Amino acid sequence: MRSDLAKKGIKGAPARALMYGMGFTKEEIEKPLIGIVNSQNEVVAGHMHLDEIARAAKLGVAMAGGTSMEFPAIAVCDGIAMGHIGMKYSLPSRELIADSIEAMALAHEFDGLVLIPNCDKIVPGMLMAAARLNIPAVVVSGGPMRAGRLNDKTLDFSTCIEQVGACSDGKITEEQLEEEVKRSCPGCGCCSGLFTANSMNCLTEVLGMGLPMNGTALAQTGERNQLAKYAGMYVMDCVKNDRKPRDIMTLNAFKNAITVDMAMAGSTNTVLHLPAIAHEAGITLDLDLFHEISKKTPCLTKLSPSGKHHMEDLHMAGGIEAIMNELSKKDLINEDALTITGKTVGENIRNYSVLDYEVIKHINEPYSSEGGIAILRGNLAPDGAVVKKSAVAPEMLVHEGPARVYNSEEEAVKAIFGNEINRGDVIVIRYEGPKGGPGMREMLSPTSAIAGMGLDKDVALITDGRFSGATRGASIGHISPEAMEGGLIGLVEEGDTIFIDITNKKIELKVNSVEIEKRKKKYVKPEPKIKTGYLSRYAKLVTSANTGAILK
Repeated sequence: MRSDLAKKGIKGAPARALMYGMGFTKEEIEKPLIGIVNSQNEVVAGHMHLDEIARAAKLGVAMAGGTSMEFPAIAVCDGIAMGHIGMKYSLPSRELIADSIEAMALAHEFDGLVLIPNCDKIVPGMLMAAARLNIPAVVVSGGPMRAGRLNDKTLDFSTCIEQVGACSDGKITEEQLEEEVKRSCPGCGCCSGLFTANSMNCLTEVLGMGLPMNGTALAQTGERNQLAKYAGMYVMDCVKNDRKPRDIMTLNAFKNAITVDMAMAGSTNTVLHLPAIAHEAGITLDLDLFHEISKKTPCLTKLSPSGKHHMEDLHMAGGIEAIMNELSKKDLINEDALTITGKTVGENIRNYSVLDYEVIKHINEPYSSEGGIAILRGNLAPDGAVVKKSAVAPEMLVHEGPARVYNSEEEAVKAIFGNEINRGDVIVIRYEGPKGGPGMREMLSPTSAIAGMGLDKDVALITDGRFSGATRGASIGHISPEAMEGGLIGLVEEGDTIFIDITNKKIELKVNSVEIEKRKKKYVKPEPKIKTGYLSRYAKLVTSANTGAILK
């Protein structure tokens, strides 16, 4: 066992002394040591309840003959961090999580890990650590919260934030807004639509690193606690059989994840996170692969913000395993990929079928013949840009309009709430990329304001930043190269014509090459927005969005 290096023999006497001091018995010390990585805190709604998941996972480890040792991981709440400097720390926290788990796991020579995340950056951060360390590991998430309700209306975090725009536009009163605020998030768990957290928890299941139903079993239920116990038991099975993350997270597993991502129309942030996780496993995923898979993958679900259904509906309809089973009918899933259960994907999905074809469409009757996420290219984004196509109104799939240019999210939000945006405009928000932000903030405030004001069928928004999984509308993010890296988005001027064709995957600045060259000669790169601390170091090391915003 790996842990023998730290605890066994004469040299291990000091370690044993410290463990005896913590109350461990000789018998416990001699068993495999399993790190329980718990991102519980009292800041994030998706993480408030994770102590009960950790307790269940520890029981599972004990039942299977191991000894658990718990340690923490940080977690940023995007909903609370949104709209101010806090959001600059959200994506960079992914690297801190991966690095801190590496430090703890190797410093203490754990034999295996149970990873307990739930929300946006914590899931990929933990998967990155698992791939990097390549020691037996199982992920068990905290699960989604239920959707909220007010009278006959179904609510979630997305509808709540859109009502801010509606209230600012005078469509509802502040009292009506507060009534929805109170009921939008009725309990613990990650927000109830197919936003980034739930997208990544579902894809953890597809990758084979989480058990079936990891992505959809609701928070604070017996089913979720059972999953946690089984996670503890299965990590011991992985230790016993030397089944490691890189045996599971292969290229075929990532192709499966991209396929399901396209079929369920997940968050655009998955296009950042999957390449970053793959990078840690020694695998390169480029945007062309996402594009190729999207072209042949039908879109089978429309969950909020794309549609009316929520995670609880997907779970009752059969969950992610049912989606994979449906996709397998057209040979779109690699069924030979290994999972942490020791079984293949094909063996796991065999027992799951679609229980509600209103929630998960039949493979022959999809919402669309292509995936729910599209990769756009053109002179504005030669290295690619990303849009959640399934959440775009049909009339906005092709759009041409004048650029309204802002050098920060704050400038754009001020203009939107100041009623300075006209129907037909293309809002350009730049210097919000991984380097320029720094930190590549989510733009949920401007996009939700546009939707809440009823402009989502008239106005497009493009940025070198990114969007929340709760975003809907013609919101195109991840423009690469970003402005701070010399991308053309940094040369766009007020009133320039921008052409967007999501159907044919194009995004163009309609300015002639002579004028562009003139602008390049006059261009002066701005000073970094933050010059000290972690974000300053992050900006110097981070790569573009098209690579997954990894550090080099």
